[in-house]
Amino acid sequence: MKKQNRLTTYILIGLALGIITGYVANTTLANPVGFADTMALVTTLFLRLIKMIIAPLVFSTLVVGIARMGDASEVGRIGVKTLGWFFIASLLSLTLGLIMVNLFRPGDALLGHLPTTATATGIVTSGLTLKEFITHLVPTSIIDGMGKNEILQIVIFSLFFGSAAAAVGEKATPMVDALDGVAHVMLKVTGYVMKFAPFAVFAAVAGVIAKSGLKVLSTYGVFMAEFYFSIGLLWALLIGIGFLFLGARIFKLIAEVREPVLLAFSTASSEAAYPKTLEGLERFGVRNRIASFVLPIGYSFNLDGSMMYCTFATVFIAQAYGIEMSLGQQMTMMMVLMLTSKGMAGVPRASLVVIAATLSQFNIPEAGLVLLLGIDHFLDMARSATNVIGNSIATAVVAKWEGELVDPIERELADAPLP
Repeated sequence: MKKQNRLTTYILIGLALGIITGYVANTTLANPVGFADTMALVTTLFLRLIKMIIAPLVFSTLVVGIARMGDASEVGRIGVKTLGWFFIASLLSLTLGLIMVNLFRPGDALLGHLPTTATATGIVTSGLTLKEFITHLVPTSIIDGMGKNEILQIVIFSLFFGSAAAAVGEKATPMVDALDGVAHVMLKVTGYVMKFAPFAVFAAVAGVIAKSGLKVLSTYGVFMAEFYFSIGLLWALLIGIGFLFLGARIFKLIAEVREPVLLAFSTASSEAAYPKTLEGLERFGVRNRIASFVLPIGYSFNLDGSMMYCTFATVFIAQAYGIEMSLGQQMTMMMVLMLTSKGMAGVPRASLVVIAATLSQFNIPEAGLVLLLGIDHFLDMARSATNVIGNSIATAVVAKWEGELVDPIERELADAPLP
């Protein structure tokens, strides 16, 4: 946590120094555009580092998550209910993000101010029409798919591979454990990559301000306000749906998980709040066997705040580059994100990795992603808190469906010794 706070401090320092450097370059240099192009080299390096981790990270985390769900009938029944809820919540989150970004259109304010030279990442991209989406779902070779960073093909292969590992059972355990080790190694690599973030933020902000001046800064404040408003609507929607199943007890649930929500918000990490969330759910009346099963899966498959941000930020970057996405393209993008967002559990700055993979699929310049790094911590605070809320509601609803949600007072009386 201290290291994360230190990284955030460095990113903020990079942001501040980038603003100062960009302003000086804009007002004193004869060719500020050339300076911006030079700064773009740093952002290009960072983007390539992010791209480097996508394939092994998606494969290892998704396979391990699926394989460890097991294949017993009870686990299967609870798993189907859990994943069904996660699918609906994911669809609502992604759709709300699309609606709000098209309503606010925050990217229009940056139109013409963003660099395009920082988009040469060497990753093969495609326009991904509906026809291309269908034909690219299944890889002819997983090695080729990983080599080209074809994220959809990696996800489809991982789904088959993880399901087969779960069906094999104990014989696949050593392999699943090995892939779990790969996942942890890739998380460590992700931490190394994020150490370059302050330099990327400095270069990106300095380049933009050198080219366009300080007037672009107001866009950050507007973007954050619009995103937080959208997150508030998502909270209201999730709590409203929870009310349909839990009744007035939904407000008791929110009170029980208030501490982990605040912890997730302040640390910008929903993972940091996991133990407290589990405790809050058990105090609420969710039996441990349900909470300890649904909640970890939720951290892999039900990142509501992060998913809403993915659609919001992706279309924002497209708007900033003057790329108008049709309704069909946005629906296709939502299907892409529905898949790719499921393989990023526990990844620091997970949304950035998912967005980076999505941008390359739709021919949207990836340089715009780096511009979000300066404020990403503040956006991640809202996303992380929302992830905790979404997973808490999901766990409580599944427990209610399974008849495993009890009144804490009744349970305390039942467990009390007879006089």
